[in-house]
Order: sequence, then C-alpha cells, then structure tokens
Amino acid sequence: MEKLTVSAAPHIKSGNSTTKVMLAVILALLPTTVVGCVYFGINAVLVVVTGVVTAVVCEWAYQKIMHHKVKIKDLSAVVTGLLVALNLTATTPLWIVALASAIAIIIAKQLFGGLGYNFANPALVGRIVVTLCFTGETSNYLLPFEKAVDASASASVDAVSGATLLPMINAGEQLPEIWRVFLGLQGGTIGEVCSFALIVGGIYLMATKTISKEIPLSYIATTFVLTALLGHNPVYSILSGGLMLGAIFMATDYVTSPMTKRGKIIFGIGCGVITALIRIYGSNPEGVSYAILFMNVLTPLINSATMKKSKFAYHGGKKEAKK
Repeated sequence: MEKLTVSAAPHIKSGNSTTKVMLAVILALLPTTVVGCVYFGINAVLVVVTGVVTAVVCEWAYQKIMHHKVKIKDLSAVVTGLLVALNLTATTPLWIVALASAIAIIIAKQLFGGLGYNFANPALVGRIVVTLCFTGETSNYLLPFEKAVDASASASVDAVSGATLLPMINAGEQLPEIWRVFLGLQGGTIGEVCSFALIVGGIYLMATKTISKEIPLSYIATTFVLTALLGHNPVYSILSGGLMLGAIFMATDYVTSPMTKRGKIIFGIGCGVITALIRIYGSNPEGVSYAILFMNVLTPLINSATMKKSKFAYHGGKKEAKK
C-alpha cells in the first residue's frame, strides 16, 4: 500500500529549480552578450568576465565568512554579475565593474538575507550606485567596431565615443535608420544596444515559461504610448536605451516583481510611465533603472492590493463569512 505523506503547504511544487531558471536566463542573455562583445571587442569581454567572476567570488566569500551554506551552484550570482556587466559601457574601468558586482551581491542581496529576500534587483542597485558615483567613467561610450586608443590596456583607456540615441532624440537631432537602431549599430552599454538580440532572448524566456508576458509587454506598450502622446518618436524610444534589457530581464525578476497577473500589469505600466517621464522631463536621458527600482519598492503594496482575499474569516476556530 502506498503511504500517504502529510506535510505543510504548499502542496503543489514546480518542476523548475532555481538553477534551471537561472540557466534559462543565462541562455537568453547569450545573444545580446555575444553581440555586445563582437561590437565592442576585447573591452566588452573583459567587462563581462570581471562582472561575473566578481559576483561569484563575492557570494562564495560572504557565505563562507558568515558560515552560510554556499549556493553559488544555483547560478544566481552569475546572472547578477552578467546583468551588471551588460548594463555598463565597454569602456568602464574594470575596478568599477568589480565594485558594482560587489555592491550588487553583498549589499543588495546577501545583507538582506540572500536570494529571495532582496527588496530590489541587485544588478540595478550595483549599476545605479557606480553610475551616480562615477558618472564620467561610466558614460564614455564606444561606437560598434571602434577600438580604444590602447586596446592592450584595461577597459579604462580612452575610447572613441559616440552619442547614444536618447540624447539625440531629446535634442531633436537627425536619427539613424531604424534598422541600424534595431541591430544596435550605435553607442550604448554592452547589453542594451541590439534590440533584436534582446527580443530573441525574451521570446525564449516566454516560450519556456521562465517569465510571463505581462510585465515586458505592459512596460514596453506604456512607454510607446506615453512617449507618442508627449511628442517623441515612440519606435525609437522603445528601441533605445536599456528599455528592452530592463523590461525583459530585470523588471521580471521573481523576487522583486508582483506575483499576480494584475499586479504584473500594474508594475509594468508604472515602470513605463516613470521611464517616459524621466526620459522626457528629467535631467537624465535614461530612466529604466530608476523606474524599475522605484516599482520594486512598491511591489509589496501591489501584491497586497491585487491578491485575492478569502471570503471567510476565522475567529476562535469558527469560520464566518465576511460581510
């Protein structure tokens, strides 16, 4: 006779482990990572390697020092380090890349209890801190296939810089052909320039049900509509900056985004509104990181407002219907 196992809820479990989910995200990020490294050369490769290695080492060291179980095999640190690197320029000094990854892992993730307890996307926190503290060092953009003056040195060397698309849009300058923008043939961070590669990764994540479609679609659609209403070119707006990278890979983070379908749509709309307003009216032409971070903070409230409430209340062991 088969034994009946009695256990606490939840009783339905997903077949997806953390490692499988993180591996799927890594695979989805490969197209934009490869394109970024091809476009920006050895500097981009060094930035990616530095970001990933630093994240893994920091997570291992912290867990060892604090006598916690070492969980680097779950690949979450790899994803965080990779996202940090893809959100930085190819000319970012490697020590700043390492600092961003260390902040993401130690401060934004581990100090809050590790994976599942962080209030905000760790990669975003790391990126925002270093771009605010070292604006000049993190805003020198390479044009695709341009090389640094001294390619044999570190990624901190002077580079041939080019204007990114968002300042050109805000300044009303003549914009490049849409196909060039779609393929990423303009300046930007390593992982944000090629919308085609990001969309391929997003389709893979949705097809494998690693992420749901509500957040990316509501985020991108809201930005499109609002920028059009405010007099900007909506197509260039959604293909520029880190919108695709943020909407597909960072706004959809399981821990820091809402759990309900309605909540996800509200979250995506909120991100889109904040992004558009910062881009058009703010002093910073890019608002994706700040929009997602702000909505991360609101996630508990969104969950509370959108989760279904039981129609029964329990008092002293007796079940009473709510009026």
